[in-house]
Amino acid sequence: MTSKALDNFLNENIADLKDKGLYNEIDTVQGANGPKILIDGKELINLSSNNYLGLATDENLKILAKDAIESHGVGAGAVRTINGTLDLHINLEQKIAEFKGTESAISYQSGFNCNMAGISAVMDKNDAILSDSLNHASIIDGCRLSKAKIIRFEHSDMVDLRQKAEEAVESGLYNKIMVITDGVFSMDGDIAKLPEIVTIAEEFDLITYVDDAHGSGVTGKGAGTVKHFDLQDKVDFQMGTLSKAIGVVGGYIAGKQNLIDWLKVRSRPFLFSTAVSPADAIASTRAIELLMHSTELNEKLWRNGNYLKEGLKKLGFDIGNSATPITPCMIGDEKNAQTFSKRLYEEGVYAKSIVFPTVPRGTGRIRNMPTAAHTKEMLDEALAIYEKVGKEMGFI
Repeated sequence: MTSKALDNFLNENIADLKDKGLYNEIDTVQGANGPKILIDGKELINLSSNNYLGLATDENLKILAKDAIESHGVGAGAVRTINGTLDLHINLEQKIAEFKGTESAISYQSGFNCNMAGISAVMDKNDAILSDSLNHASIIDGCRLSKAKIIRFEHSDMVDLRQKAEEAVESGLYNKIMVITDGVFSMDGDIAKLPEIVTIAEEFDLITYVDDAHGSGVTGKGAGTVKHFDLQDKVDFQMGTLSKAIGVVGGYIAGKQNLIDWLKVRSRPFLFSTAVSPADAIASTRAIELLMHSTELNEKLWRNGNYLKEGLKKLGFDIGNSATPITPCMIGDEKNAQTFSKRLYEEGVYAKSIVFPTVPRGTGRIRNMPTAAHTKEMLDEALAIYEKVGKEMGFI
C-alpha cells in the first residue's frame, strides 16, 4: 500500500503548479537535437537548445566516439580513484587546462556535479560565500551543501558586493570568503563584471569562482568569459560544462595544480561516481581542439544571434539586456509565457517558456537560443512566426 500522505502532497501541488502556469510539460525529441527537431512527428525550428555551436551532431565527433567505444568500451568501469581513470580522461583534462589557460583541470560527469564538488570541497561552515542573486541553481545548491554562510549580493551590483565583502571580512567570523558568479547568466544573456569582481576580490583576499557554463565556446572568441577579460591568472576556479557549446556531456574545473590535486582527493562526485564514458571524453577533447584552432563556428553563432536579436527587436519585442546570443523575449505573466510558447510550437517554432523557479516570479519569458547550425532561412521563418503570434496575442 502506497502512502496517502505522499499522494495527497503530490496531487495537490501538481494541480497548484498547473493552475499557476508553473508546471513544465516535457517533450520528447525524436532523433538528434539539431537546428531542427522532430517532436510527435512534427518538424520544428529549434530555438531551445544549448548546442551553441552545433557540435552535438558533428560527423567527425560521431566517428571518434564510435572508435572510442571499440577501443575503450561503453563505460569507464569504475570510479576515477580505483581504476576508472582512462588515458582519454587525462587527455581531456590536459586539453581543458590548455584551453582555459590554467595549470591543471579536473573533469566531472556534469556541470551540476562540478558545483556540488568544487564549492563543498573547499568551503565549510566556518566560511562565507558571496553569491550573485541570479546565480544558477547548481551554484546555489553547491553553496548550501558546503554549509558556509551564504551572503547574496544584488545582481552584478559592484557597490553591494564591495560593501558585503567588507562587512564579511571585518566581522572576523569567517576563515575564508569566496565570491561566486556565473560568467554568462543563462536566462538573461548578460555577462558578469569580472574585472570589477577580481579587483574587489584582490582587495579583500576573496577566493574567486566563475561558472562559465554558458560562456565557454561563446564569449572570448570561444575561449570563455575569463579569457575574454584576460583574467585566467586572477580567477581561482574556472568551472565549465562539456554539454553546451562543446556539444557532448560532462563538466570541469580548471585552476592551479594544488587546487586540482585537492579536488581529486576531496570532491565527492569525483570520488564516488563513475566518470564520463570513453566516447564522451574523446569527443569533448576533439571539440575543444576545434575551438582552439578555429573561430569559424563561434563567429557564425554570433552572426545568427545578432540577426535574431535585431529581428525580434524590430518587431517590437522586449529582448532584455542580453550581451550574448541568448535572446529572451520578456512576457511577464507565467500563463501568457506558456501560451505564447504553445502557439509558437503550433506554428513551427520550438522555443520553451521559462518561468519560476528558473526565473523570478512575474518575469516569464521565451528563451531563444540561435546556434551556429541555424541558417538565415530558418531564422527568417522563425521571425515570421514570432510576428504572427505576437500580433495575435497583443504583444506587438
